[in-house]
Amino acid sequence: MRTPPYVLHSPTSLDEALEIVNQLLQADEEFDWVAGGTDLLPNYKWHLNAKGHVISLAKINELSTLSETHIGSMVRLHDLSESSLTHPLIRKAAGSVASVLIRRSATVGGNICLDTRCFWYNQSEEWRESIDWCHKCDNHTAADCRVIPNQNELCVATYQADLAPVLMCLNATIHLASPNGKREMPITHFFALDGMKKNVLETNELVTHITLPENSGEFEGEYLKLTQRKSWDFPEAGIAAAWKKSGSNIDELHVASTGLESIPRLHSDEVVSEIDNWNGEDSINKISEVIGKSIKPVNNTNFKPSYRRKMAKVLIRRSLNKLK
Repeated sequence: MRTPPYVLHSPTSLDEALEIVNQLLQADEEFDWVAGGTDLLPNYKWHLNAKGHVISLAKINELSTLSETHIGSMVRLHDLSESSLTHPLIRKAAGSVASVLIRRSATVGGNICLDTRCFWYNQSEEWRESIDWCHKCDNHTAADCRVIPNQNELCVATYQADLAPVLMCLNATIHLASPNGKREMPITHFFALDGMKKNVLETNELVTHITLPENSGEFEGEYLKLTQRKSWDFPEAGIAAAWKKSGSNIDELHVASTGLESIPRLHSDEVVSEIDNWNGEDSINKISEVIGKSIKPVNNTNFKPSYRRKMAKVLIRRSLNKLK
């Protein structure tokens, strides 16, 4: 399969990239950012919402900075998973993505901004045309959603990336830049509950880096996921947990999920009530059941929603096993 024709731009600085964005928007031209290209380019080959211009971030060195509290958006997942500067929980999540070959190209920003997925959407153009279009890639036909019929107002495609729930558990901040300036926010505020919108990025905006609090090294944690195979596949359910303890007391506990809804979610309300009255395995089971009831997977990935919900509860119990 061939990609449709597009113009590739390769800026060498962030300022140059943002100037290109300005020029394209003034000319009323659509564009995509490309980081490692491990998700975008396959989608282009399938003719999934391809744009006429693509801006590569590969030559912008300032986006590749990595330290204990700073992760540039162009840091490769392989480097993140191998660096002694990386928090162990992030290192484990990064090392679980796809395969070594993909991790050597895939980037932190690309993983965080990964397009949502659905088995009605992530198919070749010929396949999609043969069964009619879907809401997310409707080819201007105003097609309905294939998962939830008779509506074309909300896309329920599933977010299936690994880094976001781990970063949520570590209280990370995401930093954005556009020709209008820079802004930052907790990464929990970055995602938008819509399989098409996905996040709060504006048309002219990109992710520059992630920062972690100075005390992030005090957190221990775990990341576990359900996949069809041990490598290559996107998570059908992923659970991250991070905690900080003082002796036998739990000072903080965070649990986040991915692969289950249109956004990754930090389950603060479901966890907070158990911390003050921690009772080992009983508290872990309660957290598992409450989160299991709150998540809402739909039938658009390889495994059925009921099985993904069941396994999410299992993963929560396993992730919190060290707190018994």
